[in-house]
Amino acid sequence: MQKLNKIILYCRPGFEKECAAEITDRATQKEIFGFAKVKENSGYVIFECYQDGDARLLIKEIPFRTLIFARQMFVAGELLVDLPTEDRITPIIDALSGIVDKAGDLRVEVADTNEGKQLAGFCRKFTVPLRQALRNKRILLKVQNASRPVIHLLFISNNSCYVGYSLSQNNSPFYMGIPRLKFPADAPSRSTLKLEEAFHIFIPYEEWDERLKGGLNAVDLGACPGGWTYQLVKRSMMVYAIDNGPMNEKLMETGQVKHFREDGFKFIPKKHNIYWLVCDMVEKPAKVTELMANWLINGWCRETIFNLKLPMKKRYEEVKQNLQLLIEELKKNQINVQIQAKQLYHDREEVTVHVQRIWG
Repeated sequence: MQKLNKIILYCRPGFEKECAAEITDRATQKEIFGFAKVKENSGYVIFECYQDGDARLLIKEIPFRTLIFARQMFVAGELLVDLPTEDRITPIIDALSGIVDKAGDLRVEVADTNEGKQLAGFCRKFTVPLRQALRNKRILLKVQNASRPVIHLLFISNNSCYVGYSLSQNNSPFYMGIPRLKFPADAPSRSTLKLEEAFHIFIPYEEWDERLKGGLNAVDLGACPGGWTYQLVKRSMMVYAIDNGPMNEKLMETGQVKHFREDGFKFIPKKHNIYWLVCDMVEKPAKVTELMANWLINGWCRETIFNLKLPMKKRYEEVKQNLQLLIEELKKNQINVQIQAKQLYHDREEVTVHVQRIWG
């Protein structure tokens, strides 16, 4: 049985240092110590624990949804190398034997890089015989089970991979940690996918009918040309679009959008029945954070999703600092909230934040 002392975290290529800084910070808070292995633009990070058993503990103790830069998190052992091309399955089964039992799903994955994409076809083909072999050995259940652990293989090349598992109640439900969304042909800009992904990541599906229902009032600060407004209109909301620039004509023709040619930082809503505030303005993170805090403190919205554009250096520290600033401002004003932050697949040099105000 292999020793599971590593945590594998998928991330956006180019953000390995931020992912490593975050997992190191979070592990230290739990008094679990180790070191992060980082290879630039690899699309994943390895955090190796000093003490046996600590990696298994970490994937239980750190809520995955609270990790900002990680797309997926699973525990693994040493890299399996030189897998024989005539039989890769046997050493993989040997590596899994004794470490996971009756898993509910199998994901044979690659990093989100050009090199990874070249292996994607191989992984798809390899999944079928591997799944059957794991079922025959009763390592994998015959029917997919969402309450059981998920087996992960991360292929680095066609003859080397990391093997391990994640906990189904504390992982990303998506293959490679990436929700597969299709760009709507009639959307004004590709930024629309950021807000759609944010809904998938931050709002539980069973609450969509209540929190994303038609008829809600919403404000989009820095709306032009309407990528984020599009998502709100698609869900039959009424939208105040705030931007000095022009809005997409088709959106305006829906009759669901009122366009105010104003500075998003100066706009004050006249009505107090706004549920959603969304904001994707290109501005310093601290300025946007202060604006969002102001809206929440004044009770101008119930929920907000906004982006923080990140600097070139100390990006994890910047996010952490702004989230702490937001928490402190709201606490000072006795505003109860739930805050989530994630670098989404459709984000670039930015992080998306969701805040829900809680009454009672």
